[in-house]
Amino acid sequence: MGPQPAPNQVDDLARSVWTSGRVAELLGVSPVTLRSWDARYGIGPSVRESGRQRRYSAADVAKLQRMQSLMDRGVKTKEAADLVLSGRTGRHEAQHAGATIEALHAAASGLRYATMAALLDDALAATGPVETWLKILVPLLHRLERDWTAGEPCFAAEWALAGEISAALERHTRPFGNEPGGQPLLLACCPTERHTLPLEVLRAALAERKVPAVFLGPMVPPDTVVDLTRQLAPELVVLWSMTPSTADLGLLRRVRRAGGRLCLAGPGWEQFRGQRVLRINDLPGALTSLTQTVRH
Repeated sequence: MGPQPAPNQVDDLARSVWTSGRVAELLGVSPVTLRSWDARYGIGPSVRESGRQRRYSAADVAKLQRMQSLMDRGVKTKEAADLVLSGRTGRHEAQHAGATIEALHAAASGLRYATMAALLDDALAATGPVETWLKILVPLLHRLERDWTAGEPCFAAEWALAGEISAALERHTRPFGNEPGGQPLLLACCPTERHTLPLEVLRAALAERKVPAVFLGPMVPPDTVVDLTRQLAPELVVLWSMTPSTADLGLLRRVRRAGGRLCLAGPGWEQFRGQRVLRINDLPGALTSLTQTVRH
């Protein structure tokens, strides 16, 4: 975050025109740097007044502040300018999803961690975990899967992206507080399940709605899940499985014996034919079902 405008700078803002000196002072850079950004990257003043030098509009200043924010988070200057000018930062309306996918794909392929973090933070802030997951991240992960199937060496890109998604979801969730309170939901992966992102997205979406939930992370030992079921007395124990090979019927039975009320989440449980139990296999439906369960 840059310094707040001084009173004389507020006067300029009210008139919607800023001199280069005032902009340089606001951003804490030299006028030479501003001229360099304009010449090299095309991010500069857009207001022309007869007989006078070009001035910065309020929108120009906002772009420079956004560019500086990206640079502060480790994005290189040129890439920060390109992201701001392309409109792939800020609000991510539906028509920008494709551009964001392309930008994330390029950043993941180049292992540009700071750029991935910035793009993910922007998307989550603009549209929330559910829309970001469904419209941006799922198509992108499917694209990387197709790349892998076609023989392209993209394992490192997928691994890096998954890590940045988890970190971004954690950053997005943090302001909502970590104390579960009351009877929380217990979100647990089956012990051998490594694909946790859908459950992490669910946890972030629940946090936005102030639904208390405890997420245990990947590959938690069965004894830990059972012990926490007894100690927390959760409203529901949500057991996540991506594939039938990870669906753990033994853990299911142990959680029941510990007094846990179960919800089976994910496609790994599709072949399960047991007693009546709440089952969820799509994110919006899961969010609705779990929210209603906790609030009734």
